[in-house]
Amino acid sequence: MLDLEQLAKLAQVENDEVLNKEIEAKLEELASLYHKMEFVVLFSGSYDQSNAIVSIHAGTGGVDAQDWAQMLERMYLRFAEKMNWQVEVLDRNLGTEAGIKNNLLRISGQWVYGYLRSEAGVHRLVRISPFDAEAMRQTSFALVEVIPELPEAEGMEIRDDDLEYNFSRSSGPGGQNVNKTNTAVKITHKPSGITVASQTERSQHQNRERAVAILKAKLYALAAEESLAEVKKVKGQTQKAEWGKQIRSYVLEPYQLVKDHRTNYETSDINAILDGELFGFIEAYLRHELKL
Repeated sequence: MLDLEQLAKLAQVENDEVLNKEIEAKLEELASLYHKMEFVVLFSGSYDQSNAIVSIHAGTGGVDAQDWAQMLERMYLRFAEKMNWQVEVLDRNLGTEAGIKNNLLRISGQWVYGYLRSEAGVHRLVRISPFDAEAMRQTSFALVEVIPELPEAEGMEIRDDDLEYNFSRSSGPGGQNVNKTNTAVKITHKPSGITVASQTERSQHQNRERAVAILKAKLYALAAEESLAEVKKVKGQTQKAEWGKQIRSYVLEPYQLVKDHRTNYETSDINAILDGELFGFIEAYLRHELKL
């Protein structure tokens, strides 16, 4: 700041355009730094510093919904890339004609859950369907679930009798052994009905360990929901991906608009949003949550 003041005084005396440009650049740099520091202050949740488990499920809308789920997957992968986060695809089921039916991502880095918890809920897409021969306008839905990856969950005890295992061949890449043997693992926790899967590791044992770890995180989050007053802050309410439940709408036709129905934040630059430019929506949500 002292350097900036000295530059300003010198520029005033010398009436130097180069110095004036240096001052403007420095001011922009300081404003950007201030905004980043202010943004971090908005993180108020108990688990905001945690990594996150993100799952995307195609909802109402058939093939279009599966394509929409994959578009959302790309959006979050691009956002993670911008944030220099690490992403592991733990499970991914392709759609019948296009897109994905569902996936499971582990995203690790700084403040991952703090940023992504705003994304939990139903996302609605309106566009001219590329899969409709009559080029009709189609409304599609996908559900995004986000839970924090909690170290405390590792110590949770789960009765083996409460678990139902299903083993199958992995459908993803990974080599001959992965695709020819039953390495993929799906676990259902019978008391809660929670189902998790992992198929990207090379052995059944590794996939089982990964699936159990994710199950523990989900059960820990569920227990926290039931025991704390701040139920909705840990994980979004379980809901169906259908009309009337959306947190955000993405309209490509007949006009272009992305609008968050919780905060009323909106933008017409839908291409940037689908390319991972989510900071505006995330900041608006965090400010809305803190009533700022």
